[in-house]
Formats: sequence, C-alpha cells, structure tokens
Amino acid sequence: MNKLTANNITVSYEGSNIIEDISIELNKGEIVCILGVSGVGKTTLFNVISGLLIPDSGKVELDGNDITGKAGSVSYMLQKDLLLPYKTILDNVSLPLVIRGEKKSKAREITIAYFEEFGLKGTENKYPNQLSGGMRQRAALLRTYLFSDQVALLDEPFSALDSITKSNMHEWYLNVMDQIKLSSLLITHDINEAIILADRIYILSGKPGKIKEEIIIKEERPRSKDFSVSEEFMKYKKYILSLL
Repeated sequence: MNKLTANNITVSYEGSNIIEDISIELNKGEIVCILGVSGVGKTTLFNVISGLLIPDSGKVELDGNDITGKAGSVSYMLQKDLLLPYKTILDNVSLPLVIRGEKKSKAREITIAYFEEFGLKGTENKYPNQLSGGMRQRAALLRTYLFSDQVALLDEPFSALDSITKSNMHEWYLNVMDQIKLSSLLITHDINEAIILADRIYILSGKPGKIKEEIIIKEERPRSKDFSVSEEFMKYKKYILSLL
C-alpha cells in the first residue's frame, strides 16, 4: 500500500481550473519531487495534500485513510524557515510537541536527542539570528519531522540558499533521509535539485497544471558527489528540459 496518494485532484478559482485531474503517490521512505515552473499550481497541490484546501474533486489518502481537508495529518515545511526569533533553537524545534500537549521539559528532552543526528549539536541555546541559513533550514526540517514522522511536504526548502550551501544541504538532506526514512514530497523548480534528490519526479506543466510525466531516477540514494556531472545526470536533465 502507498503511504500517501492524491487521486484525481482538481482545484478551480473563479471558474477556471488551477490544477486538473492530478494523481500522485508516495511510498514509504521515498523522496518524490513535484517539478514545474512558477505559477503552475505546485503550492495549490500541496495545500490540498496538507488539508489546508478542499479540492473541487478528488481525494487524498494517508495509509488508506481519507484525509481530504483534514489539516495536521502530514507535516508541511514552507520555503522560509519561520523560526520564532525570540525562542532558542531547542524551543523552536520542540514547539510541535508542546502544541500536542507535552510538557516543555519533556518536549525538550525528546527533541534534543535528535540534534546530533540532524547536525545541530551545540545550537540548542542559540537564537535563529545566530545561525546560518543552512543551519536554520536544518532546524526547520527537524521541527517538521517532529510534527509528523509519517509524511513531510517540503515547499522549495533550499531555494533561498547560495549554490555552495545548497549543494552541502542536498548531501546532508539525503544522508538524514536515509537514516530517518521520512517519506517526503518536495516542490522545486530546480531541475538539478530534483534529479539529485528524488527517487521519482512528477513533471507538472500547463494551464491548468497537469502531471505531464513521471520520471524514475534509477540511481540509488545517497548518490555520489560525481553524479551531478555524470552522463546519466545529463540524460535526465535533457529529457526533462524537453518536457518543460
């Protein structure tokens, strides 16, 4: 059984479809990218999957259960880290546990156990403005994971980073995902990023946005540093460019 499925999703606004008849699936432990240009409806699709938006037609299922329109079933990480500037990194990351009713001391105890695994050891008592962009995104991803360790929706999480930091974050992200086995859907308009990170890529294009094709990246994760300059990588990239 698929971990998450979105079946025949259509969303309209003022009589015009934004996305139309979209069906995607996510298996346990997979990283799947939704790739498309700006304005094609990627975030609209995520808002439906997260339960923030009820589609005109179609449904979303998690482990076979209908979660259409039910917010809080999966975690959702936006492009900006949205860390609270007046809270320490530890208190920022443990916030989902506190919201769910854990005592602050217990939430901190649970959260701090993940800091080394996520490369955040030593930042517990720092504030967001004391960390680099890459470190803030690590904290935001850990917070997302603690909200729900089943499925994470990541909306262009690395787009605000410079190219060197982004490359390092890609390597870190793949290593962490290999350890925690978090099933992830990731929005991007960066072709290179999609090929480097994803097990599968859905190409979203057109107006209204539709799934044009599903591409399977055959190379196993985590991929070598040389993968991005390999012949196989360039074949994927040329084919995706032809679709877009």
